[in-house]
Formats: sequence, C-alpha cells, structure tokens
Amino acid sequence: MRLKLYLFFCYLFCVTCSDAQTIDYTVAKDNTSKYHSIQEVLNIIPSGNKAAVKIYIKSGVYNEVVVVDASKSNITLIGEDVNNTIINFNNHAGVKTPDGDTLNTWTCATVFVYGNDFQAQNITFSNQAGFTAGQAVAVRVEGNRASFFNCKMVGFQDVLFLSGNGVKQYFKDCYIEGTTDFIFGAATSVFEDCHIHSKKNSHVTAASTNSIIPFGFVFKRCKLTADSAINKVSLGRPWSPTASVTYLDCWMDKHIIEEGWNNWKNPANELTARYAEYNSTGPGGSAQKRVSWSKQLTSEQALGYSNEKILGAWRPSKK
Repeated sequence: MRLKLYLFFCYLFCVTCSDAQTIDYTVAKDNTSKYHSIQEVLNIIPSGNKAAVKIYIKSGVYNEVVVVDASKSNITLIGEDVNNTIINFNNHAGVKTPDGDTLNTWTCATVFVYGNDFQAQNITFSNQAGFTAGQAVAVRVEGNRASFFNCKMVGFQDVLFLSGNGVKQYFKDCYIEGTTDFIFGAATSVFEDCHIHSKKNSHVTAASTNSIIPFGFVFKRCKLTADSAINKVSLGRPWSPTASVTYLDCWMDKHIIEEGWNNWKNPANELTARYAEYNSTGPGGSAQKRVSWSKQLTSEQALGYSNEKILGAWRPSKK
C-alpha cells in the first residue's frame, strides 16, 4: 500500500512539473510574478515569432488594452479561472484618444488578436463601456486559426468582432453576452456548445461574409437565452448582403422572434443573405413562421457543415 501511495504521489508530482514546464511566462496582480501586465509579456516576445509561447494569467482583473501583434504567432493565454481571470477595458466608438484620434468599431476593442494560431483558455474578455455607449468591442480577432476554449466574451453592443475576411476561428464551451450585433464580422467561425445570451431586443449576429466565402458563422449545439424582459431578438441581420449564418441543433428560448431573421431594412438583402437552420429546438426554435428567404436544412444538407468542410485541414484543440 505504501509503495502504491508513493508511486501515486510521484506521478502527481511529475505531472505538475511537466505542466509547469510548458508555461513560458506567468502574469499576476500580486508579487507572485514579476509580470503584472499581459501586454508587458507580449512585448517581450520577439517579432517574427513562430514558436509556441504559453502565458499563464492568474486570477484578477487586468484593466488594459491587449494587442497580439500580427508578427507574433502561436501565442496561448491560459487563465487560472474563467470567472476570475478578466481582461477589461471600457473604450468605445467616439472616444477621443490622447493623440487626437477618435476610436471606431475597428479600434475600440479591449483585446486585439492579429497574430495567427492564437489560443485563449479560461479567460473573460470584457468591455463594460455601458448599455448606451454604442460600439464597444471586447475582442477583435483578425488572425487566422484563432481558438477559444471555456472563455467568456461580455459587454453590450458589438462584443465579439471576427473581422478577418474569411479567416478561420473556433469557439468551444464559450459564453457570449451582449445587446446588438454582438457577434459580427467577415470571418469563418465555428461555435460548438456555446451559450449565447441577449440583453436587449435586437440582433445576435451581423455577419459580413464575402460572397466567395462558403461559410460564415456556424453555431452547433448552442444555447440561446436572454434576460427575463427580452422578447424580440433576431438570429441575425446582414452587415453585408451575402452574410452567412447557420444554426445546427441549437436550443432557442422564447426571445427569438418567430420570423427568425432580419433584413436590416433592405429587402434586397433577402435575395443574397445566406441564413439557415437545422433542428432548432426550444420555445424560439419553431420553423413554422421563419422568413421565406431563410433555409431549413435537411439532415443530408446539415452533413455539409462538418468541421472538416468548414475549417479544412485545421483541427483546433487545446494546446
């Protein structure tokens, strides 16, 4: 028995040491690390980096703008706890910067991801500029093959900006909360087993998928909920005429309107927007009164939305 216990504790010790050795930098709000800022560590990484870099972020609220530069690839941010490791900043469109510029949708984010092969785990990305602040992005992602596992994106309008035209992104077990168009952009993005929460009678998505890009936002097995007073939310409206959004096997609460979709006050968008559902369930999932210009996929058509077909050779997994 003693030998078994000894071997067990040796195993735990080795696993812990092995895991610790994979962390290149640690950030903490207290004196347990010499680094107290996420951007401080990112600045240390040399331009042109392609080697894997893991940054462990201890619990705390990090009030800073974080930029993952386009010249720095393969960076992973790992939070200690998704509910307590928070990156927050309250910029929003219209704010004047010290150099005289005015922030807009593209420049007001808390976190900017330009580098390829970025990953985040167990982190809350937040922009708390407020309900009436207008565009206030929590995360803007332009890098290719960015992945997020067990993360939260919270804010109000325009929370998650997937701005890379046709680049591939992946979200697993994430919570995304906002008011208007809070998942938007031109990227090809897969959301698996995510929780999408609305805080206003408005729209969940505003995709701007290019006409030559076959897939835009694809939600699989996601849950759509809302604050108790919210009762009129659309699944999406087209930021560009050829927007592409698909919901597969998703549960939708009663806040989702019977029509499902919105044409952004432009009937011409109905001829080109690519909106589809398969097996939507829940009080808001009924297909009976959906707009005629959206599609209800057959089971055979739904098979065409496999991750292999959407993401190609990329197989996102935790690093």
